Formats: sequence, C-alpha cells, structure tokens
Amino acid sequence: MLLGDLGADVIKVEPPDGDATRGWGPPWVGSAAEGTRTAAYYLAVNRNKRSLRLDLSRDEGREVLRTLLRGADAVVENFRVGGFARLGFSDETLRELNPGLIHLAISGFGTHGPDADKPGYDFVIQAVGGLMSITGEPEGRPMKVGVAISDVVSGLFGAVAVLAGLLARERATSGGGAQGSGQRIDVSLLQSTLAVLVNQAQNALVTGKVPIRRGNAHPSIVPYETFATADGEIAIGVGSQRQWSRLGPAVGLPELAADARFATNGDRVEHRAELIPLLAARFATASSASWLEALDAAGIPAGPILDVPAAFASPQAVAVASRVPLRHERLGQVDQVGIPFELSATPAAIRTPPPMLGEQSADILAEAGYDAAAIERLRSGGIV
Repeated sequence: MLLGDLGADVIKVEPPDGDATRGWGPPWVGSAAEGTRTAAYYLAVNRNKRSLRLDLSRDEGREVLRTLLRGADAVVENFRVGGFARLGFSDETLRELNPGLIHLAISGFGTHGPDADKPGYDFVIQAVGGLMSITGEPEGRPMKVGVAISDVVSGLFGAVAVLAGLLARERATSGGGAQGSGQRIDVSLLQSTLAVLVNQAQNALVTGKVPIRRGNAHPSIVPYETFATADGEIAIGVGSQRQWSRLGPAVGLPELAADARFATNGDRVEHRAELIPLLAARFATASSASWLEALDAAGIPAGPILDVPAAFASPQAVAVASRVPLRHERLGQVDQVGIPFELSATPAAIRTPPPMLGEQSADILAEAGYDAAAIERLRSGGIV
C-alpha cells in the first residue's frame, strides 16, 4: 500500500477465494446479500491497488503471472518459505523471467533456522519476539500491542528495502553495470519485531538483564508516564533537563528542581519510587484540563488520552488531514487514514479505493497483451 501511495501501479494477485482479510470482520462494509460484504480490516491496507483474481494452482494461472512478472519492477510475496518456488517461481526462474526484478519475500521466521518452516502470525511473533514481555502492567499479564504491529513494521521495512533495491538497480544500470541488477530481499516478522525493540533490546544486550513491564512508564526517562487527575488521566513526557526545571513550578511543586534526589534524569530514574508518588498526589488535586493548560504554558509535552474517534477528530489531526474521504462505487464510503509522509515535489496520493475481488482482472489482462477471446477463456475456465 505504501508503494501504491507513492505512485506505484500495484496489482494485487488474489487466490480464487480472495485475500483472507476480506473476511476478518465484523465490522463490515457492503452487503452479504449483494455479494459485496467486505471487512473493514481489508479496507485498511488495500487502497491504490488493482485486484487480479488468479488461480496459481493451475498452469494457465501461473502463465498469467509469468507474463506479468516479465514487465514488473517488483514482486512482493508472503508464502511460507519455499512456497513460491514450489509453484514454479524459484529465484533462478524469476531471474530468467526478468533479470531486473526486485523480489521481496516476507516470511514469519526467516529463511533458515529451526523455525523457518513455521507459519507466522503477528500475535505469535509478538510473543516469541519479546514484545509482549515488555507490554502491560508490571504485575499483570504480558500483553500484545493494540494493533498488528509486527505485521505493520515488517511492511514498512519491506517498502524501504524495495525502494533501496530499485535505486540500486537504477544506479547499477546508469553506471554501466550489468544489465538487470535485480535482487531478492528477505524480511521476516520475527527479525522486524526484534528490530523495533530498539532501546529495550539494547538495554538487555548491554546489561544482560531481562527488561520488565512498566505499564505506561518509561524504563530510562522519568517522569515519562500517565498520571490520574481529579477527573481523568493525562500523559506527560519530560525528556530534557530544561523541561524538568519547568515542571515543578508549573505544577506547584517548585522545590523539586532543587531536590538532589531528582537533579538529573539518571537520578530521577534511580529515585522514581520517591518522585512518582509526589507527582501523582499533586495531579490528583485538579482536572485534566487545568493541568494540560499549565503544562502547555510551560512547554512541557503532555496530552489527554483519547480514544480512536476522538484522536481523528482532534483539531491537530484534522489540520494534518488524518482522515481522507474516499468512496467506492459499490461499497460506498470507505474513508482512509491519511498518508503519513509529505513529499514537496512528488506528493503521495490516495487515488483509488480498495478493490473488490478481481475487480480489474480484465483490464490487467488486456494491458498484459491478452485479447478479449483469451480473457473470456481464462474467465470461463475459472483461472481468473
């Protein structure tokens, strides 16, 4: 989807029953009676794509894919390790079809090692990748993140890698290098999840100690967590010494700035058990709105805890166009989350809504050189 947002013509090759996420509801858009019922889950990540329904279990379907790959810049697949090759699309075959092809293979656990053949789902990867162990309340159970974050970051790393592969190919070709210059790229959910442990991973590597769950508190910055107020809860992040010097006066505790126990961030981390109760008691005495006003005036990062609809309705989210109106001719309104990057010269855009299963099959085949009779034969034979 990100490549599509950036302008790529993305052909989504779907099996005869369609992408499984089409059925990951409710909530739904469309009507079961009219054959349009589609899960909101699917709508979240399939804009700017064209759908080709294709049966790759049959020779005719595989030949269609070979035709498409000959003219493609990149192919993205997430078969279990070796699955694409077993269909007849080994690395060698792909090079013969198109020496310049960038092949991104996304797997659950990577291409080698004892777990390489296992299927991988986001939830399981969050568990075995260490993420759940650091998510949740200190005395509570390990928890997953509220979205499929291992899937998301794997897609992000995949998009970055594909762009790097395309740039490397262009530079090799323009520099007089070997024609083709395509390459295989492997991204796994496990390695992506381990990578986004960032500071928590580094802490463990440096100390050899197991990071603990801290709920909304930060392991290395204090105060950097949520506090209950007289009527709710707010999030506060004091990330610099300058902000710390302003926090005490802003909340009516000017003595904190002179307290040797809290002089530096390192001191505050070591003495968090003494500092946090002082702040918690103070924040409990007034409303969230009054505290946010005082903190904002002092230049201290803070904010309310919003639910998802409220987050999209906030004035700042509206100002940055976080919700983009979009309508599908059969599904109706399918508004999208705004694109999170802005390019000044080549802006990204949401051009088309998520497609119905096989919605553009005929157009895609025609562009690939199939005439009307050939397309009808493929359609009547159940290939597309």
